[in-house]
Amino acid sequence: MGDQRNMKINHEVPRALLPLSEQFNNYDFALPHLLDEDDEYRQYFIEAKRKGRYLIMDNSLHELGHAYDSVRLLYWIKQLEPDEFIVPDVWENMHQTCAKAKHWLQYTYPKNTTLVAVVQAKSYGEAYECYNNLESLGYKKIAFSYGANYYNEVSNHPNKDVGKALGRREVISKMYQTGIIKDTSRIHLLGCAIPQEFYWYNAFTFVESLDTSNPIMATLEGTKYDEDGLKSKPKANMNDHFDMSIDNINLELLEHNIKTFRIINGFRPYPNKHTGSL
Repeated sequence: MGDQRNMKINHEVPRALLPLSEQFNNYDFALPHLLDEDDEYRQYFIEAKRKGRYLIMDNSLHELGHAYDSVRLLYWIKQLEPDEFIVPDVWENMHQTCAKAKHWLQYTYPKNTTLVAVVQAKSYGEAYECYNNLESLGYKKIAFSYGANYYNEVSNHPNKDVGKALGRREVISKMYQTGIIKDTSRIHLLGCAIPQEFYWYNAFTFVESLDTSNPIMATLEGTKYDEDGLKSKPKANMNDHFDMSIDNINLELLEHNIKTFRIINGFRPYPNKHTGSL
């Protein structure tokens, strides 16, 4: 699979797997609505930050259908001082997303917090314009979500999940070819439909981080990765499995899927000198 890449990877997990996740996650990924709703979840992230773990805080758009409450977002930014904060965006709405990105620049943030804006669009043209606007606003890191419908127009593949993966890669590739994305750019990939997608970014060193629960959700529905990954996105979702007991999780399958995720994408093995079984 070529040279191993040093990519920052996070797999979101049910509450019961949070302590174990430090063995296979390069950083922690906090969902702010759960910080308010769940005591154990909140305490994990407070303690993880105290221990010096790298933290990216999301805005919970994917989980809630809209960005979380602004007052609470600002509260948790102050409390946790995340290394990165994904500012509120609006699904497939370029104009509202750019307006929100501009709005969120008015606040004062911890000195070590990098703001991350998300490209939202209904076409490649809008995506290009959105990226350009976000960069012009001064954002140093920009994210691309996995599920945009226009990806299937960019890549007209008969398998919609494969099409979304190919489409996102094609959008980023075209932006790189036109020069709007540069070798010095910083890109985050939000989620994925199929786990093998990230191998297609091997030449793009500007893609520095990703988050996906894919190998976790595959495990929870009893799906085993093969050496090529998957042909479709797991149907399980975190909202339905967040409260699952660790006794009901197949840890052997979990370890296989997480290791295979890294192997098929050419990523380096587990972080933090992890060896042995989970």
